[in-house]
Amino acid sequence: MNKEIGNILIVDDDEDVLLAAKMLLKKHVKEVTIEKNPNKIPFLLNNYSFDVILLDMNFSKDITSGKEGFYWLSQITEKDPNAVVILITAFGDVEMAVKALKEGATDFVLKPWQNEKLLATISAAIKLKKSYNEVDKLTKAKKQLQDDSNQPFKDILGNSDAIKKIFNIIDKVAQTDANVLILGENGTGKELVARAIHQKSLRKDNVFIGVDMGAITESLFESELFGHKKGSFTDAKEDRTGRFEVANTGSLFLDEIGNLSLPLQSKLLSTLQNRKIIRIGTNKPIPIDIRLICATNMPIYEMVKNNEFRQDLLYRINTVELHLPALRERQEDILILSEHFVEMYCKKYRKPTKSFSANTIKRLQKYSWPGNVRELQHAIERAVIMTDNTNLSPEDFFFLTNNPQGDDINIENYNLESVEKSVIQKAINKHNGNISKAAKELGLTRASLYRRLEKHGL
Repeated sequence: MNKEIGNILIVDDDEDVLLAAKMLLKKHVKEVTIEKNPNKIPFLLNNYSFDVILLDMNFSKDITSGKEGFYWLSQITEKDPNAVVILITAFGDVEMAVKALKEGATDFVLKPWQNEKLLATISAAIKLKKSYNEVDKLTKAKKQLQDDSNQPFKDILGNSDAIKKIFNIIDKVAQTDANVLILGENGTGKELVARAIHQKSLRKDNVFIGVDMGAITESLFESELFGHKKGSFTDAKEDRTGRFEVANTGSLFLDEIGNLSLPLQSKLLSTLQNRKIIRIGTNKPIPIDIRLICATNMPIYEMVKNNEFRQDLLYRINTVELHLPALRERQEDILILSEHFVEMYCKKYRKPTKSFSANTIKRLQKYSWPGNVRELQHAIERAVIMTDNTNLSPEDFFFLTNNPQGDDINIENYNLESVEKSVIQKAINKHNGNISKAAKELGLTRASLYRRLEKHGL
């Protein structure tokens, strides 16, 4: 056995057995924990991780029936279905041990044991535990990837100088493990850039885990990011692996990090400094090895000045900063993006291939696109669905016919939600996407305007 692996727990009320086993095993495994009192098993399992548990079948209260052994076996497997338990039993208890195998034990050894046989049994058990851990990690990572993989398109598209500059920065930073902060308005493709950095990095064969920090409530922050043990709070009905742990050896993308409250910023900073997480309900630190990528559409430096965002956390996450241009700053990319979205949605909705008139492209390029690429994508999706013609005209984009220059918004009804959205969009258009100026004109704080932008998908 490799002494660098294997944490063993031995539970037996015979001190001679405990000491003999520890003397033998400490030469071959990383750590050996011995315990005479089986009632301490729940505490040990809650605070430590063991690759193998050696469990006596009979304790002093019940010397021969094995009932205590079966009880503690069931407690262990209920708490950790993947626990690897080796039973310690006397020669006459073999039939009982076989029954225990059917109830979740991995193997058994007879007392008095042969040292070589015990070492071989534990070595096989450690390999089994390792395979359980790998399967469990892959299963959780696969599920997380499935949850996070619903991407509107796979590649970052564009030939403008502004987007080429982004490509250049991605190529430079991807090969390092430097923390990256991506800044940009809503809809500019921040997560897409984060994924591109991961795919070009040395961690590309490992997982990319994305977390929308704006969608996590204060009460669920630690559970989502750090995980929890079953029973650690009311709704903790099973063990949960946090996003940091799932992303281990891969990349972790924290989107909308500017939405975190100061107390949550402090918890995040502590984790990033220590490179360790602690699941709720345990005291055991778990080392993490991640590539951190963060993003926000909020004015992060103004927030630091206003004591709304911790400066030390900003220093921790922005080793490299990447500023994504708004779509109005790279109008020459609108044609290639539009053609891409048309092709994608024609296939998705099984529509005949559609194209754009020259006038339509000209009008699309003049529009200010306050919602950026996301707004363009949604506009073209709607046009593909609603239009029977194979040639898309300005009339297929209602905001172009109501608003030729993108400076006015036609209010089609008196629904308050629609009116609010239209007024906000008009203010943003007027100030060319400057959130601070738009918020001032609307009589709102920046934070209030950001909330409304998120609410209306702008």
